[in-house]
Amino acid sequence: MTNRKQKKSASKKAQIQFKFFFRKFPAFPYIIKWFLISSIIGICVGSASAGFLISLDWATNFRENNLWLIALLPLGGLLIGLLYHHLGKDIEAGNNLLIDTIHNPKEIIPFRMAPFVYIGTIATHFFGGSAGREGTALQMAGAIADQFTKPFKLNESERKILLISAIAAGFGSIFGTPLAGAVFGLEVFLIGRIKYNAIFPAFASAILASLVTDLWQVKHTHYHIDFIPKLEVLPIIYSIIAGIAFGLCAAFFSKTIHYVTAIFKNKIAFAPLRPFIGGIIVALAVLAIGTTKYIGLGIPTIVESFDQQLPIYDFALKMAFTILTLSAGFKGGEVTPLFFIGATLGSALSLFLPLPTGLLAGMGFVAVFAGATNTPLACMLMAIELFGAECGIYAAIACVVSYLLSGHNSIYNKQIIGEAKNTRYNQHVGKSINNKNSKQI
Repeated sequence: MTNRKQKKSASKKAQIQFKFFFRKFPAFPYIIKWFLISSIIGICVGSASAGFLISLDWATNFRENNLWLIALLPLGGLLIGLLYHHLGKDIEAGNNLLIDTIHNPKEIIPFRMAPFVYIGTIATHFFGGSAGREGTALQMAGAIADQFTKPFKLNESERKILLISAIAAGFGSIFGTPLAGAVFGLEVFLIGRIKYNAIFPAFASAILASLVTDLWQVKHTHYHIDFIPKLEVLPIIYSIIAGIAFGLCAAFFSKTIHYVTAIFKNKIAFAPLRPFIGGIIVALAVLAIGTTKYIGLGIPTIVESFDQQLPIYDFALKMAFTILTLSAGFKGGEVTPLFFIGATLGSALSLFLPLPTGLLAGMGFVAVFAGATNTPLACMLMAIELFGAECGIYAAIACVVSYLLSGHNSIYNKQIIGEAKNTRYNQHVGKSINNKNSKQI
């Protein structure tokens, strides 16, 4: 009896101490819960990103060794269009669906978004479209992660955190930049504000997903800036001028891609015909210029832009090919093409601005992206992760200026303005970036 009483007494003391511990450290259960969820997201999304990157490398290499495949781009576009027209109308919005679900959680994102966007993107690159990989990674991540909403019994607020973490994991793993990925997930859906209760899950998911992708021995592209000048007044002024150019470029890209998309939709009623006709235009353009430099990801040209001054038309041609490809309905992301556009524009600007070519290329790489997605903090971290901390201040200047100069334009039309960039736009706070009449959040 004495032993039983002693055991009960010890058990009660343990329970009291346990409750006292959690009262004293209320964040502890939250950390444990979201670390477990983030671990699952990291493993699933990191593995998915690894498989996608390996497939993308294979598709790119196979196309470059069999250039006749570009002639089949219209057929590839038609097949992608038919797939989404008959089976994927509810997931066709892609990244905008993810952002909209964070703002207004409704039905679980269909899992088929992941395989559909994977197939569509691989086909786009296999046949010679100009697209990226970020959009695919985010959509795969969001579709995979949202399937855990019901098993984990997450409420509406927790589901938002889950999707933010998924975006962070997808971005961080696909580019090998977990810190930038985490902040991108926190920044991208609401301009000017950050959801701080998602910081831990976003960082944990992005870091773990990046580690898992690395464990699959997937290699990311490395960039190098040879020389970074001492921080002085003149280099800062030149960086501001470059930032203005990057911001205007970002705004032009965002506006034009939405405009051309609207033209395709208005002129071609049957959706599958849009990528078919777009594919004909892109294939003929490749034949006319006689190079595949401006299709696919364009990684070799991006790397080249850090080492030598490139012609001013490189960024414009890549922009044209990307806008045509994506506006027509091909699948893929905009971000890697934006890297290409920014890096080659920066490289060309070294003809006019007395800053090192590599530094200007690096600044353009992140700054055009910052302006087109309204994610300046993520882009600053990306510059540091990819190019080293020494370029951080110059990259930050370019990103901030580009972010401000791009106005309230974005490649994602479901972004909500949480905090206006300046007083001129205060009346639009709480509204969709490309729909000024949308309801308040």
